[in-house]
Amino acid sequence: MAALNGLASALESYRGRDRLVRLGPSGAGGHEFRRSSEMGQLRPERGQGRSGSFTAKALPKPRPLMVDIQIRTLGYCCQLVGGVLVEQCPARFEVGTRLLVVSAQLSHCRTVLRLFDDLAMFVYTKQYGLGSEEKDVFVRWLSVLGNIADQLYYPCEHVAWAADAKVLRMDSARWWTLSTALWGFSLLLGVARSLWMVLRLRQRLRNPMANLTSRLPQSKQRAIEVRMHSEVLTLLSNLADLANAVHWLPPGVLWAGRFPQWLVGLMGTISSLLSIYQAAQASGQPETASP
Repeated sequence: MAALNGLASALESYRGRDRLVRLGPSGAGGHEFRRSSEMGQLRPERGQGRSGSFTAKALPKPRPLMVDIQIRTLGYCCQLVGGVLVEQCPARFEVGTRLLVVSAQLSHCRTVLRLFDDLAMFVYTKQYGLGSEEKDVFVRWLSVLGNIADQLYYPCEHVAWAADAKVLRMDSARWWTLSTALWGFSLLLGVARSLWMVLRLRQRLRNPMANLTSRLPQSKQRAIEVRMHSEVLTLLSNLADLANAVHWLPPGVLWAGRFPQWLVGLMGTISSLLSIYQAAQASGQPETASP
């Protein structure tokens, strides 16, 4: 298990993935894969996802690399600006189209990087198990269901990618749809989880008779406020990603297929900027204890 954890940790770093990729015959200078889909059209892709579990002893939830967050932010910004130029500025149509192409290529880059996320997710899922150390039963089962959805998401996306790359001879559309549905389900669970935690934390701060908040030290109250702020940001980020996830589902499902390019870019940019802000905050403060 220790060796498995070590390998998962290595693959969660950019250098670890880069070393593994360079072992392949294509290595540096390999042929660039171009999507078979419409030029400039982003594929469904995962966002920041949920924050870590409340179980202090559990392995941290696999998070995107900082370079992945940066690529994601740049990709969505290009899609936002490119979509606006294509739809609103005919004189800048060519510039907008080029930005959409850049956005699509950055999206493909992230899809390839996610080929190495399965092991880290498996290690986390195995260690979390049924969440026996989680005090809140509702949060526990939301986390368990979310872990299952996340674990299934990766192989489905890998199959879709392999079908687009002509590695597998099959229709990729159904696999993209399945992976998007799993991503959307995971985001929905994340929204429910964050909303539940915000309500719990708010009640703890504003109901001193029931929760003895008035006797808590100032530092503890501050920690609860910081945790609640983090959950609100996670909630907003997941909602923005969920809007895009529904858009990428087959037509006929809510607002599926109705978002213009710039709106997809806007939702993704909002989610990405919130992720960067949360990552910057997390790196500047110690881990918050369970409420």
